[in-house]
Amino acid sequence: MAKVVVGAPLRGVLRPRAEGLENIPRSGPAILACNHLSVSDHLYLPLVVPRPIAFMAKAEYFMQPGIKGWARGALIKGMGQIAVDRSGGRAGVDALKRALPVLQNGGLHGIFPEGTRSPDGRLYKGRTGVARLALEAKVPVIPIGLIGTDVAQPIGKAMPDPRAEVIIKIGKPLYFGRYEGMERDKHIVRAVTDQVMDEIRRLTGQEYVDRYAPRNTSKGDTGGE
Repeated sequence: MAKVVVGAPLRGVLRPRAEGLENIPRSGPAILACNHLSVSDHLYLPLVVPRPIAFMAKAEYFMQPGIKGWARGALIKGMGQIAVDRSGGRAGVDALKRALPVLQNGGLHGIFPEGTRSPDGRLYKGRTGVARLALEAKVPVIPIGLIGTDVAQPIGKAMPDPRAEVIIKIGKPLYFGRYEGMERDKHIVRAVTDQVMDEIRRLTGQEYVDRYAPRNTSKGDTGGE
């Protein structure tokens, strides 16, 4: 409901341009794997994808004080986002457990394999949660390249600039059925993750950095798995 009520006005204001929407299945489960440039990434993608997308969001977003905090938490929950506690060492495991039912019920799950926003616009090494989830759930991964969201809403800016051009490139689904049952093999999950990241890089044209991005601890970091 929140996607319908809020999405249409926002889409009219922000006007993101999508390429490759035909690669999003009309029904059935899939993982949408995106690069991560801005806190608004989780906002722009649902504006162009007609189906609901469940993203992970920090648990703190659901527990902020006051009326404004309650309203923000209600909006995030209404848009289908899932609260995850990222404070402990098992945060990644918790995120995957919460994402699995979304896929088992035929939904779309959005994930940022970099795990945090890029600090400099480059594409960083992906964390293997995307591969483990895809293999365990037996679902395709759709690579997505977000372009211009860091210009629309750079770190420290409260709201996205509607004048900025944002392009969302959606790649063809990647299938990994040949690796079924191998989600615990560290070499396999790394190879699958690297393939996903290479497809994202191809869509965005970003320079690739073969190391993990430093965790952004500033307010508003959406994180990932």
